[in-house]
Amino acid sequence: MSTATLEKVSQLEQLKRFTTVVADTGDFESMRAFKPQDATTNPSLIFTAVQKPEYAPLLDKAIADLKHSPLSGAVKVDAVMDNLLVQFGMEILQIVPGRVSTETDARLSFDRGGSIDKGRRLIAIYEQNGIPRERVLIKIASTWEGIRAAERLQQLGINCNLTLLFSFPQAVACAEAKVKLISPFVGRIYDWYKAHTGKDYKGAEDPGVQSVNKIYNHYKKFGYQTEVMGASFRNTSQIVYLAGSDLLTISPNLLEELSKSYDPIERKLSVEAAKSSAEEKISLDEKAFRFQFNEDPMAVDKTAEGIRKFSADIVKLEKLISSKL
Repeated sequence: MSTATLEKVSQLEQLKRFTTVVADTGDFESMRAFKPQDATTNPSLIFTAVQKPEYAPLLDKAIADLKHSPLSGAVKVDAVMDNLLVQFGMEILQIVPGRVSTETDARLSFDRGGSIDKGRRLIAIYEQNGIPRERVLIKIASTWEGIRAAERLQQLGINCNLTLLFSFPQAVACAEAKVKLISPFVGRIYDWYKAHTGKDYKGAEDPGVQSVNKIYNHYKKFGYQTEVMGASFRNTSQIVYLAGSDLLTISPNLLEELSKSYDPIERKLSVEAAKSSAEEKISLDEKAFRFQFNEDPMAVDKTAEGIRKFSADIVKLEKLISSKL
């Protein structure tokens, strides 16, 4: 394809030729505008969304559905929360042709059984509303317990998206557990290194970009079926340098930037290149996983921080629900 032709095509449309584009938002209008294949949400995005007038009816419906339920107290709040997450997911699936990722409670990040139960419950609500499980990914934090929970859910035919992933050991463990998809957090890796070194990384030297490169090459070289979805971007350069990743989940402001730029994009990641990479296959049991993860201070810091942040926003959402019950 000539440069002259590419100049007439936005970076967003060019990117879609190499990579499945996913909207990282709870905002339906953004999804309609940018036409992503899939969409993903988290408790922080939903907490922000339900405070806007246009999304208040979803919360009202989630509460109304359980108005005559015999449940009470914290159990009822939890049920409304699950219903609200699914209400958002169902609305999203009317806009995107592919899948929606729905997050479990971050407070279950170290609770294998609790995460399995929550994933099964969310899928059950979707299926009760006529949504096939193939269109839903259950998001779980990439702790050892979260990965083991996802492994079991996958065995039950429930596809999972392993989130809050910052390190190679987490990615290897996810692939060995045969999870459907992982979300390495490019921007938060970049944030940590920038804060600790004072350096503003660009392009291929960005440690977040390098992390996804290594994971992608390892997966493709050794035939793992787990999909790689770069997430949490801070700028379009990070996105451009990961063109070719299986998926990229992108916030509305960066989707807009990409839609307004007509600079050419080249494919950076490919299965062919991965096959000839220098990656060596490794396998991790629990002891090796925990030790190697602990050896990466960035991953330890950012995983813990992410769990705390998502947990805090779930508590805020619960308080909002309680005030309306």
